[in-house]
Amino acid sequence: MSQTIRHPEILDIARREGKVTVEGLAEHFGVTLQTIRRDLSDLAHAGRLERVHGGAVLPSGTTNIGYEERRRLNADGKTAIARACAAQIPENCAVFLNIGTSTEAVAVELMHHRNLLVVTNNMNVANILSQNRDCNVIVTGGSLRHSDGGLIGDITTAAIRQFKFDIGVIGCSAIDNDGDILDFDVQEVGVSQAILTRSRRTLLVADHTKFKRTAPARIASLQNVDMFFTDRALHPDLSARCADWGTEVQICAGKGKA
Repeated sequence: MSQTIRHPEILDIARREGKVTVEGLAEHFGVTLQTIRRDLSDLAHAGRLERVHGGAVLPSGTTNIGYEERRRLNADGKTAIARACAAQIPENCAVFLNIGTSTEAVAVELMHHRNLLVVTNNMNVANILSQNRDCNVIVTGGSLRHSDGGLIGDITTAAIRQFKFDIGVIGCSAIDNDGDILDFDVQEVGVSQAILTRSRRTLLVADHTKFKRTAPARIASLQNVDMFFTDRALHPDLSARCADWGTEVQICAGKGKA
């Protein structure tokens, strides 16, 4: 198999898993470790991947990957996370859902909830829940971000501060090893911080790929959320910190996983 055929598949695996390993790819393609190392070096030189010890990850930086690509990334894991998160949201309550593909997945899982007041700065969430006649949807307003249908800025933050939510559900772009929750857009960070301060209970939804990326703007710490839903076990050090902080971590198994 030529490298021109391997490269797109390597990128597809990296998008699904967040990381690829030299040994895993060599076994997958039936080629030598040296061949895979050359492939990864070529993809890194082209800016498609970043080399790490033993393999490569999706490139990090100051801009996020495309929204449609993020929707496809680890879809099964996000569905499992969303289902577990939605199970923690009772009927007859006020909920905020922010921007992100993971929060969109939560919206889908709320389609049969009754008597919800959902406030959102995510046009996609509003469109999803418009199909639930037992759900009252309020859109915050703000500056429309065309890339993902998100509403951000001072108008959005001011609208959020008019409410006191029973539950606030947020996503993020990355999570650092020390438990810091990160994002790319400073204006979106301000919105997320407002949600955290105006919610009685806060839930974070983020799949394992967020641990393999970085972003420049800090939202908060895992210490500042009540529950964290993800699809793979945390590093033992971070898991211990969450236990000390009182942050409940729920590992959600995707399709075909134990």
